[in-house]
Amino acid sequence: MRVAISSDHGGNNLRKEIVNLMNEIGIEYQDFGPHTDDSVDYPDYAKPVADRVASGEFDRGILICGTGIGMSISANKVKGIRCALVHDVFSAKATRGHNDSNILAMGERVIGPGLAREIAQTWLTEEFEGGRHGKRIQKITDLEK
Repeated sequence: MRVAISSDHGGNNLRKEIVNLMNEIGIEYQDFGPHTDDSVDYPDYAKPVADRVASGEFDRGILICGTGIGMSISANKVKGIRCALVHDVFSAKATRGHNDSNILAMGERVIGPGLAREIAQTWLTEEFEGGRHGKRIQKITDLEK
């Protein structure tokens, strides 16, 4: 699995924490920054990740900002993206298993690093269940037409 990861300035610390997690568990990734603490605009960092996940260059993406809201809204504007804003482990499991989410969004100002690592690890390792959920994912895809 290849993962694209990015944040805005409000998610820099948590992004670094998740990068460390991916190194520890052997997930291949590319970090799209930013590599500064200067204020940046989250759509500028959500789009490259969403575009690359939608194109298939990366299997999944992780986006982090202060709340996760701006990143998730921005990513979901890209056709083919199912970005889920998650702040608990149950939702991380459910959004992969039932919604086949391909981007995870989190908020650094909402959750701490320990919980974020647990959420990310759950989301990265959980598989899509398929079955009845496949029909629902197709209905989501149909909304983009």
